[in-house]
Amino acid sequence: MGGDYAPEINIEGALLALNDDPEIKIQLVGDRPLLLKKLAEKKATESDRLQVIHAEEVITMEDTASQGMRKKKRSSIHVGLQQVKEGKAHAFISAGNSGAVMAVAILVLGRLEGVERPAILIKLPSLENFVILLDAGANVDCKPSHLFQFAEMGRIYAELIENRKNPSIGLLSNGSEESKGNELTRETHALLKASQGLNYKGYVEGFDIYHGTTDIVVCDGFVGNVALKVSEGLAETAFNWFKNEISKHKIMGLIGLSFLKGTLKAFKQKFDYKPYGSAPLLGINGVVFISHGSSNAIAIRNGILTSKKGAETNFLSKMRDQLAQKTQVAKKE
Repeated sequence: MGGDYAPEINIEGALLALNDDPEIKIQLVGDRPLLLKKLAEKKATESDRLQVIHAEEVITMEDTASQGMRKKKRSSIHVGLQQVKEGKAHAFISAGNSGAVMAVAILVLGRLEGVERPAILIKLPSLENFVILLDAGANVDCKPSHLFQFAEMGRIYAELIENRKNPSIGLLSNGSEESKGNELTRETHALLKASQGLNYKGYVEGFDIYHGTTDIVVCDGFVGNVALKVSEGLAETAFNWFKNEISKHKIMGLIGLSFLKGTLKAFKQKFDYKPYGSAPLLGINGVVFISHGSSNAIAIRNGILTSKKGAETNFLSKMRDQLAQKTQVAKKE
């Protein structure tokens, strides 16, 4: 029921995922009569691979995370996460209110040992590959200990899922000098600098993200979400600017377009979130993924398949074990 185009787009994405992966089973959680009606319009019905789970309420984007968590306990987010808790589903994915997803996930599934706040992890393009950034919007207000834990979770993810050995970590700030930043970044910088288990490189600036200066960039969710939205807006504007300029020069523009078509397509794909489809919410004691609110059916399909992969890799238990070991070492020290 979440997202700008719900529930139609979510249903379309689910049907695409079912068609692409013959092994996957999907539960659509929400207003059952409405979902069954929408399925019928697409000439689809419930089956052993597609189940509709009823939820009376919907947490909207206008609801605060705390309101959604406390006042709408029969929401599709609550019910879906309860399916995971009870072992009736292996993963949960939503394109809805990300703050509410985090709050309800903490309430229903709990946090991993050693984690105070979960974080949304995203991949941003760099010249050669991509950069991992977290938090991308789960926590707008953070403490230094939260950002330190984001760095630790990002390291584990990069090593286990992306096969990056001893990944480098940067702390996003308004300058590379140690005197820059605010109280949050300066205190976090001191914690990261003192850590023996992290390959910390110090402050990085906004342009460093796309230069690939470090493998991982850490920031609070307010800054991370702004960075994500600015990046998406810039990429879309740049792409449209190229198209508009080419269209102004009819003949020469068409000739130029024939040479640049592949390059422009590659540029657009580089900044496109749809191939990933969803981003993991790290630190939750369950496999939880969050999709972009403006996702289309392709993005939802890819997000579903990504969440399935997240469950199959047994990533959660590996992160749980590593964080627990880290916590035990810290207690001894």
